[in-house]
Amino acid sequence: MPADTAHRLVCEGTALLWRGDYQGARQLLTALARRIDRGPRRAKERRAPAASPAEAFHRHRQAQSRRARLLGMLLVPLDADFGVPLRRAPDVRQACAEAYGPARGPSVVSLRELLGLIGAHEWREKGVKVRALGGDRVHPHYGVFSPVRGEYVDLVAEAPLPTQELAFDIGTGTGVLAAVLARRGIERVVATDQDARALGCARENMARLGLSARVEVVEADLFPPGRAPLVVCNPPWVPARPSSPLEYAVYDPSSRMLRGFLNGLAGHLTPGGEGWLILSDLAEHLGLRPHAELLAAFDTAGLTVVDRLDARPTHPRAFDPTDPLHAARAAEVTSLWRLTAD
Repeated sequence: MPADTAHRLVCEGTALLWRGDYQGARQLLTALARRIDRGPRRAKERRAPAASPAEAFHRHRQAQSRRARLLGMLLVPLDADFGVPLRRAPDVRQACAEAYGPARGPSVVSLRELLGLIGAHEWREKGVKVRALGGDRVHPHYGVFSPVRGEYVDLVAEAPLPTQELAFDIGTGTGVLAAVLARRGIERVVATDQDARALGCARENMARLGLSARVEVVEADLFPPGRAPLVVCNPPWVPARPSSPLEYAVYDPSSRMLRGFLNGLAGHLTPGGEGWLILSDLAEHLGLRPHAELLAAFDTAGLTVVDRLDARPTHPRAFDPTDPLHAARAAEVTSLWRLTAD
């Protein structure tokens, strides 16, 4: 099938089930992506400047969503054991099992999604080197936010500790911040999450790092029972609605987790304790959350700012002028807010 025909069909809403050579399917996916990216709608969007950063963000999200939907319509078959019955196909059974759980029979999957599963499996196997852990690696699981942006981890590694006894890590994800706190000498860390993938990922990483005896990973919606002299949280940074389960680590609808952490913090701090909020100001530069709104949320929760530590991003998109959100990314600052209860 010519790529132009495939492009016309997916734009009309027709999914394509590939039966030929696996590498041919990858080539068709690349060809579809080129046509989608240079299509008339994208050209019109590029010509019309956005009226505001928020409009640029929403345009970007809509374009991403449309692109993902169209590319997701190229499907490949999976056997009952997650094998791909196509010529020159890689063995993806382990990658699929890590993402989907046990196989339940033959199925089909978007090739774009399958490539994402393969990439996630490779990240899990290889791990992410963390400077704050002396170069040791954290191994992210599929669907768990990877600590590839090291500036926020470095902030937790550098902030002055108010205690050596106990800390809570709220929404632990891979467990990287809990591991940093334990490596800094905190005797006991309670790390929470409500996502089953994250809980399994954090427990596995604590075992790899030899920290299982000092870091307890528990299931909880935000806070565990009790109080601590240090409570740390790195919520999703952008108050927008996720379009897929994988985006819940980046987008926090209506700032639910941020507000939940702030409003519950005073009730989970011991007298004189500190709450550390790690938050990027990208949402402010995108016009999605004014700075004054964040400060008002502190006041409403009965919290006082003791100090703020800042870090500039080092990821490639912050320096890419072709990125649709370049102005906001270039101005972004990630901060560790040291908060106490009034």
